[in-house]
Amino acid sequence: MLEPGKDLLRREILPYFAPAIKDLLLNMEEERCRQLEEIRLRCDQPLLLKAGERDFTLDRRGRLSEDIATGFRVSEEDIHRTVSSISDNSLYAFEEEIRRGFITVAGGHRVGLAGQVVLQGETVKTMKDFSSLCFRIAREVKDCALPLLPYINGSSGNTAVNTLIVSPPRCGKTTILRDLARLLANSHKPLPARNVVVVDERSELAGSYRGIPQLDVGPRTDVLDSCPKAQGMVMALRSLSPQVIITDEIGRREDVLAVQECVNAGVAVISSVHASTADELQKRPIMRELLSSRAFKLAVILSRVNGPGSIQEIVRWD
Repeated sequence: MLEPGKDLLRREILPYFAPAIKDLLLNMEEERCRQLEEIRLRCDQPLLLKAGERDFTLDRRGRLSEDIATGFRVSEEDIHRTVSSISDNSLYAFEEEIRRGFITVAGGHRVGLAGQVVLQGETVKTMKDFSSLCFRIAREVKDCALPLLPYINGSSGNTAVNTLIVSPPRCGKTTILRDLARLLANSHKPLPARNVVVVDERSELAGSYRGIPQLDVGPRTDVLDSCPKAQGMVMALRSLSPQVIITDEIGRREDVLAVQECVNAGVAVISSVHASTADELQKRPIMRELLSSRAFKLAVILSRVNGPGSIQEIVRWD
């Protein structure tokens, strides 16, 4: 498991922050650094740190507190300097990432952006005058998906079962998908290794930086970074000879058509979808259509009962 302790924080994350915020974060105790999931900067608002289910702030002496009113207030200059740092002082070079609302930095950590959105017709062209930033710290929890392998490998062990990872937000679905890619791309006797393609539309699964995965998705895994899911699945079929395609958060009609094309070609698909239960999926017309086609045979329902990634239920569709 990759735990964002102080060494990791100092090496991969703090260099991007404005000096005043960097100095405060350096004073955090090691235990809090390991629990850290998000760092949020909002203009003229307190600095917020998320660790598990709790929010903390830091006062001007770097002391942790759950009383947000006492927190260090982030200035417009703090945000401006941080944005300049994560974009290497060239917002133009990151125009595509900014248009999508985030920038992935070295180490696979993702910085969400908010500010004034600039439209071109009905399409987002870019963003400017940034008002808040959300640093999401990338975590690898290796072997967290091991309990799922007997289900996903199927009875023969030679093919993977088309599987949906069903989860509300912040329940570990991306972490589970990432580890499944790594496990399936490695050999686990008596199970064979597979060629895996990760279609990583939001650069979360592999955490790619300049096209290179920063997180371990396995030795037989190809990554299509920043690629729309439906297009990526079809591209993978045509050019990368996958046995398994893994992608995150399907839900659009074009995604459904791409999944069906993969299944008809004999390629297994493992993906996630936002929902709390399998029954909840049936209430969404597009997902109901997909499930009625029997494209997916297995659903893994996640929760946070025992922390992110808790397996609440396994559902089979025959």
